[in-house]
Amino acid sequence: MAVQILADSACDLSQEDMETYGVHCVSLTVQLKGKDYEDGKTISAKTVYDAMRDGETPKTSQVSPAAFQALFETYAKQNKSCLYLAFSSELSGTYQSAKIAEEDIKEAYPDWELTIIDTKCASIGYGLVVIRAAELAKQGASLQEIERISSYYAAHMEHIFTVDDLEYLYRGGRVSKSAAFVGTLLKIKPLLHVEDGKLIPLEKIRGSKKVWKRMLEIMEERGVDLKDQRIGISHGDALDTANQLAEMIQSTFGVKDIKINMIGSSIGAHAGPGTIALFFLNDTYQ
Repeated sequence: MAVQILADSACDLSQEDMETYGVHCVSLTVQLKGKDYEDGKTISAKTVYDAMRDGETPKTSQVSPAAFQALFETYAKQNKSCLYLAFSSELSGTYQSAKIAEEDIKEAYPDWELTIIDTKCASIGYGLVVIRAAELAKQGASLQEIERISSYYAAHMEHIFTVDDLEYLYRGGRVSKSAAFVGTLLKIKPLLHVEDGKLIPLEKIRGSKKVWKRMLEIMEERGVDLKDQRIGISHGDALDTANQLAEMIQSTFGVKDIKINMIGSSIGAHAGPGTIALFFLNDTYQ
């Protein structure tokens, strides 16, 4: 029996992706205008971005232990081995919720195989790890082998991204009001990355064109075997820009496989519309 791969909505895979790869996804909660919604199920990312453009400040909350309990029990009853790949524990409490639920479910089903991995990844960087795990599961790989390879992919996944408007990071408490004002005034584009699961500022660049050029330079500096990798690009309702970046990557590195998805509500609520994120491996699994 193939291993079931579980993920949460912060992986930014579409419903079509979930069906294609056989992944079961649980949603984080998005709070907008006083109402709670399930990310990717009862609210779309587009709705959230439009609300943010209109001045709304959506909030998000982690998946609850009860939701994980229900999800895990579904597969425990079938005695189907599961691997849950979690959104970075440095950016959400969702991983901790899963670990709490794991303790309870293991008491009721002590022989059931469940492995939980804190990917320390986000958005399509996280999604690429999930896809690789799902591909291995479909090929009949063991839980232990999928865990080993997935962990390696997660540890070597680079996240390089920029936001369109510092105001959204200010609203989310990521930058000060003065920094947001000055940055917007001077057309400064922050370049950020993820280090050990944490969001870390990398550089400040003036002008969009310089940002795209610098993203490719970092990709060349950090990436390996780029031509034969599956590269990820996610965007905050900015598909045209994402496609332009993809074309630059294809012409520069000869990359054949680039996956472009919209950033979902759970991450987009903090990063805002216009965000562009790039994901690639800095080492290849041997």
